[in-house]
Amino acid sequence: MLAGRTTTEELLAYLVSFDTTSRNSNLRLIGFVRDYLEAFGVASVLVPSEDGEKASLFCTIGPEGVGGVCLSGHSDVVPVDGQPWTTDPFTLTPKDDRLYGRGSCDMKGFVAACLAKVPDMVASKLSTPIHILVSYDEELGCTGVIPAVRKLGVDLPLPRACIVGEPTLMKVVDAHKSGTGYVTTVTGREAHSSMPQLGANAIFASAELIAELDRLRAELIAAGDASGRFDPPNSTLQVVGIEGGTAGNIVPRRCVVKWNLRGLPNFDEEALVARFERFARDVVLPKLRVEAPEAEIETHFTYRVPPLAPQPGSPAERLALRLAGQNATFAVSYGTEGGHFQAQGVPTVICGPGSIDQAHKPDEFIEVAQLRACERFLDGLIAECT
Repeated sequence: MLAGRTTTEELLAYLVSFDTTSRNSNLRLIGFVRDYLEAFGVASVLVPSEDGEKASLFCTIGPEGVGGVCLSGHSDVVPVDGQPWTTDPFTLTPKDDRLYGRGSCDMKGFVAACLAKVPDMVASKLSTPIHILVSYDEELGCTGVIPAVRKLGVDLPLPRACIVGEPTLMKVVDAHKSGTGYVTTVTGREAHSSMPQLGANAIFASAELIAELDRLRAELIAAGDASGRFDPPNSTLQVVGIEGGTAGNIVPRRCVVKWNLRGLPNFDEEALVARFERFARDVVLPKLRVEAPEAEIETHFTYRVPPLAPQPGSPAERLALRLAGQNATFAVSYGTEGGHFQAQGVPTVICGPGSIDQAHKPDEFIEVAQLRACERFLDGLIAECT
């Protein structure tokens, strides 16, 4: 266990060494963070997952019963399977003013910087508390943070501002798109492929549904982005997976299509999904049921990341712009946990070290200069809260 003051790089090396790929437990990392906080007299609260295999960790430094500022980051990372890494992804490797390792940028670098500043937070006798929240399963649709966020203002303090430290090159982001995953399952009827008239081909039906999704995608592109802030400048729709068929001599009974939407903050997602479901019900399903009355087409959502809507002049925006020395905010197309905080009534912005361009790739890295910029940001926060 670490003892005494520890640098951001040293802490990041420890955090990267824990393989917290979302399919794994994060409890060893959370235990490490909890022990580190306790070494400075900081108590923390565990918010476990339903199965107890994972947990979020929440702590408060400074006075209790005051809103304060929350610094939030997730502990899980995406898989390295099949990626051509040139370094060990779970060993932080310095090279040319960069630190390589899975999660170094997304987003253990921010968590490490926050932890490195804990001794200063404790020593400063804060008059406004700083809260730190480390979550799980962000990479699975921002689901892990939800139980902890729902406790804010109930069992845990309700912050007056939240800064989610996703990689933005330390630019202040006040808006991002929503993200929703869908699974459409087509069930037809099996038959010998020499007698297709006796079956109902689920893959052919799925092809029609995918073509409809492509038409809807084109409409979203044509509709554009009235705000002019997003890249790409529109809500987006993507088919991301298809699974179907059993053998070359069997009419496929089942096919699963996975697709997702990333909507602008004011996008009417329900209306688009309703259109797709009407097309499935009124156009595609009747063809299947000519030979297979039992045929079905069902669509379910698998996750939902709410959008982050701009809140001009909010406490979070004013604070982050001041600390970052900036006078303008930005928008991004990727999703974060920020929308969950905002939905809970906490003004939220995104601001953290590193570039999203490095996230999820082999040889993921963060520049040391970005960690230094984050540390200066946090130094300013400590001064503001003292």
